[in-house]
Amino acid sequence: MSWSKLKQNLDQFLSPSLAERVEYRSTSYRYLPDRAGLCHITVDKRNIFNMKETTSPIKWYQTELEIKNDPDIRVVVNEEELDALRKETQGKVPEERLVIMAENRRKTECAKELLAAQTALSKSNFTVVANQFLARPIEESLESRDILLNVLALVDRRVGKKRLLNMAVRIKAKHPAVQYFYELRLSTF
Repeated sequence: MSWSKLKQNLDQFLSPSLAERVEYRSTSYRYLPDRAGLCHITVDKRNIFNMKETTSPIKWYQTELEIKNDPDIRVVVNEEELDALRKETQGKVPEERLVIMAENRRKTECAKELLAAQTALSKSNFTVVANQFLARPIEESLESRDILLNVLALVDRRVGKKRLLNMAVRIKAKHPAVQYFYELRLSTF
């Protein structure tokens, strides 16, 4: 699908409250084979979500340690994870320490997922993911671990206020770009 047709399809799914504020943009470098081009999602004419761009106002992580030490990333540990740790340690570790161990394991998993997702963001990947978004139900895009699918779903007209409010806890464990677009969408209600 050509970029203009893809952009037109994405714009049709954009929430009416964000239609004047959010825009999808793409640049190409026809005569430079080593430069595939960039895709941007702009908000109020500012490039907010730049694929592979370090000048983006959204925090991009370089290492797993940055993610684990970021106080803005909070993880929720469930009882199953604590039970698994209790069995693994045979009850020899205090309960407070078990919670810390479970949180660290969860943060390590999140860090690996975030870094893998960041490395996959490029212009060619944008078109592939955007086509996937257009072809699948909105619920799958919201539940996906892909950053771009989450962003596209959050600005979608099919996602209402009630669904957004129910997602508040899960969004805290997502990439800062997803959190930014979540807050943007909440601000329109």
